[in-house]
Amino acid sequence: MDPCAFVRLTVDQLLLKLPAVPRPSSGAGVHPSTSPCFCTLSLQDHPASLSRTALLPLASAATGAGAAAGHADTVVLSLDAEAVRRLSARPAELVVSVHAGPMGTNCGISAARALGRVRIPVDVARAAAGETVVARDGWVDVGKPGSASAAASSAAAAAARAQIHMVVRAEPDPRYVFQFGGEPECGPVVYQVPGGAAGGGQRQPVFTCRFSAGRRASRSRSLTPQSSMTRSTSRRLRSWLSSTLHGDGRDGSRASREQRKGWTVTIHDLSGSPVAAASMVTPFVPSPGSGRVSRANPGSWLILQATGAGPSSWKPWARLEAWRERGPVDALGYRLELVFDSGPHECAVPIAESSISTKRGGQFVIDPATFPEAAAGAAWPFAGGFVMGSTVEGEGRASRPTVQVGVQHVSCMGDVAVFVALSAAVDLCMDACKLFSQRLRKELCQDQDE
Repeated sequence: MDPCAFVRLTVDQLLLKLPAVPRPSSGAGVHPSTSPCFCTLSLQDHPASLSRTALLPLASAATGAGAAAGHADTVVLSLDAEAVRRLSARPAELVVSVHAGPMGTNCGISAARALGRVRIPVDVARAAAGETVVARDGWVDVGKPGSASAAASSAAAAAARAQIHMVVRAEPDPRYVFQFGGEPECGPVVYQVPGGAAGGGQRQPVFTCRFSAGRRASRSRSLTPQSSMTRSTSRRLRSWLSSTLHGDGRDGSRASREQRKGWTVTIHDLSGSPVAAASMVTPFVPSPGSGRVSRANPGSWLILQATGAGPSSWKPWARLEAWRERGPVDALGYRLELVFDSGPHECAVPIAESSISTKRGGQFVIDPATFPEAAAGAAWPFAGGFVMGSTVEGEGRASRPTVQVGVQHVSCMGDVAVFVALSAAVDLCMDACKLFSQRLRKELCQDQDE
């Protein structure tokens, strides 16, 4: 397989050192030494979707960078093959804007005060060629935005400026890229996008996708656990599949009519053999007195991987839970856990938890840099950085998910298949978590009246 050249731009050990400023006697206004500080990071002349925001711990004159670096955020910007191509043709700059005050806005007006800006040149072309580039490691003076502060060369002027500490690295991050040829529920072909696609390379078919919205018992035959699984895991899987195919009594009359249960996506290789699957094991039903799937009562999918030579030998790989978040902006909330069989008990390791706007869509990501528990030192089951990402469209939009998988996490096509099945399940969660006042599309209900 031919990977695509991605570049991972990492900014960590962020720390802010402020000059000594007399405290206003009135106590009014934003005072940097007592207010929270943060920064926004973006690439010059690049889409705003790559912009990130991070808190800035403060350092006193006696504090070294290492003393507070453990409390700072790590910011990651991922550059896809197209962005790498554009930024390799000319010098790229990372723009870091420093602010004092609370993040966010009040009635559309920001309460934060701009302290200054830093520009860091980054050699994206060297990183794309396979080299790790350290663009900055140390303290940098923060220049006033839109002023001639850079021309002030006296020691007094230099001492009056804030300083920011950062380590900026650009690293090669090759990924395999796959794309659904249509919406997952329409049984599309899944293609691989070759690394040379920007130069005219052709997509190659690698999988087919089959969706079932029915409850016929015959569908359980292809997902029957075999001897490759322990007896306890086999019993749990049969229980999950039984609740999927026949219901578990949780859903009310409206949910029963809409049948947001029993959905299954099976991924087949080009020979027609199933290699991975996603099965809805907990129905998506409204919480009492509500027309939405709540966080307290989420629906869930079991992601399955084929094992052995037989087409009906399966083992659980991960469990995905999803719900509809409440708040000023509607969002699809999700949590993903890897599932391990440890004798009579199941061991689950959380690897992703976040939300995606139901209006704009977004991206589902498995990456230790974006998962707080992994960043806090919790056990991380994958070696290396970025694991997987998948695009998700908002409600009412046609979705053809694009799946990215880190090269270091793929040893065979079966490894890719489970990520493709997971991507299909995440995409279908956007439909499963629709408000129950809205009807499902016919593709999702095609054989539920049998």
